[in-house]
Amino acid sequence: MVGEFFKNINRNKVMLFMVLPGALWFLFFSYLPMLGTVIAFKEYRFSRDGFWASIVNSKWVGWDNFKFLFSTDDAYVITRNTLLYNIAFIFIGLILSVILAVILSEITNKRLSKIYQTGMFLPYFLSWVIVGYFTFSFLSSDRGLLNGVFESMGIESIQWYSESKYWPFILVFVYLWKAVGYNSVVYLASIMGIDRSLYEAAMIDGASKMQQIRAITLPLLRPIITIMTLLAIGKIFYADFGLFYQVPRDSGTLYGVTNVIDTYVYRGLKTTGEIGMSAAAGLYQSVVGFTLVMASNYIVRKFDKDNALF
Repeated sequence: MVGEFFKNINRNKVMLFMVLPGALWFLFFSYLPMLGTVIAFKEYRFSRDGFWASIVNSKWVGWDNFKFLFSTDDAYVITRNTLLYNIAFIFIGLILSVILAVILSEITNKRLSKIYQTGMFLPYFLSWVIVGYFTFSFLSSDRGLLNGVFESMGIESIQWYSESKYWPFILVFVYLWKAVGYNSVVYLASIMGIDRSLYEAAMIDGASKMQQIRAITLPLLRPIITIMTLLAIGKIFYADFGLFYQVPRDSGTLYGVTNVIDTYVYRGLKTTGEIGMSAAAGLYQSVVGFTLVMASNYIVRKFDKDNALF
């Protein structure tokens, strides 16, 4: 048995060397840090003897960090905001990404197609700091572009950074503007891999473009759509910190609609320095995300086993 094991390693050594960098990355940045989750159950205090000594010597407090996290009046608000924003991002983003991928796949001019893809892909590489300044240039109460347009039309200007009712729509729009182009690349690659003879046969049968999309493109995209959705559900309790902190410019009057788990933990960590509470929030997000992925995958397996993640 042992000899066969080493024979398999020797036989596949080239492939193993190819995956070695990725395996080491996961080992050092994903698996080893999991040992630090014990901080979530301790009152972490720094020690001069090093990081591990700090963990060992810190007082064990059990579930107190979790109680502190969810005993405040903000617990419901940050949980609601995190969930609702991510649900909107997942489903609206999915629809727009698929539509954009289908549109790009129908462009016959390759040069124009590359230009459009680059234009849609570019916002993904902009940092949230830059996007925050772009947004501010539109929404600034003094010299913002939108207020300038409103004033030229005789409409009263809006104090965007003081009016919370507009921000759910602003944040969803900004996120989609930045992310849809990147997500559409995955679906576009899948569309490019579809056998073109299927479309040719459909054209011979007299099918229109919309009929081809409904009967061929969307059904064949269903496996990748399912996988991408399941992976997104696993991060439904994670909020994009840059979006919710940089774009609203940390305006206190907007906390009711912009405060999410990640920004709440950051502000709490900056104010109190409680690393244990921060670790508790991270562990809570990970456990809930893992549970949601497992539950969603189980449901998918019940209806379509071939499209499940595992």
